[in-house]
Amino acid sequence: MVVDMDTPIIRISLFLFVLVFFALLENFYPRRRTGGNTKERWKTNFSISIISQVLLQLMLPLSAVLIAVLASGNNFGLFNNIEWPVFIEGALVFLLLDFSIYIQHVLSHKIPILWQIHKVHHSDRELDTSTAVRFHPLEIYISMLYKSIVIIVLGPSAVLVLIFEIVLSSSAIFNHANLKLPAKIDRLLRKTIVTPDMHRLHHSVREFESSKNYGFNFSFWDRVFDTHLKVSDEYHKKMTLGLESHQSINTDRLIWSLWLPFIKK
Repeated sequence: MVVDMDTPIIRISLFLFVLVFFALLENFYPRRRTGGNTKERWKTNFSISIISQVLLQLMLPLSAVLIAVLASGNNFGLFNNIEWPVFIEGALVFLLLDFSIYIQHVLSHKIPILWQIHKVHHSDRELDTSTAVRFHPLEIYISMLYKSIVIIVLGPSAVLVLIFEIVLSSSAIFNHANLKLPAKIDRLLRKTIVTPDMHRLHHSVREFESSKNYGFNFSFWDRVFDTHLKVSDEYHKKMTLGLESHQSINTDRLIWSLWLPFIKK
């Protein structure tokens, strides 16, 4: 498989397919009742995403895949300097990249300046597939810098980075979906991957709950580092989502959401 200029088309096409698929599923099998602000929320969330991607390309016109290509061309990184079987390297790269995302997510909650930016994502008072793309431009930029450093240190192949990026974005859409899974399926999946119920708790207004379940793809990091929490089925139906300090209609507005990191509250 060769990573070429068609990569963005592949990623965007798969992203839209997964987004539409889970948007339809959550419409037919919703986990929670949603308010009447869905249209405004979706417009704001996707506007934030588009603005973030445009600004990222203007300020840092690189992708994770291109960083991997450049690292390979200059023999940067661990896996560009050792010869291991492809399946072993692939498994290790996938685990290490996913672990780096877990660490990044934890830091975005623990470091005050990063939390000021990350709370734009958490300010959404509902949780559905659109929340998966609600990240402030500053967070997207910081995330790209962080991911670039990780890729340069690890030196994974561009193909593995492409696959990981596709899986990560698909997982984010899935675990943010307002989707009711059968209890048995949720229990089975949760042993390995993050489910909507598992991630929804992370968006609770209660700080104790929002400081749990940081995983985006693999769920076992939370169990390994004691940040996993499970609550009852009934609690999911009644929990309040978003930020306790911002429970107004402002969270559905684009300008307010973009300005939120600069509001000291």
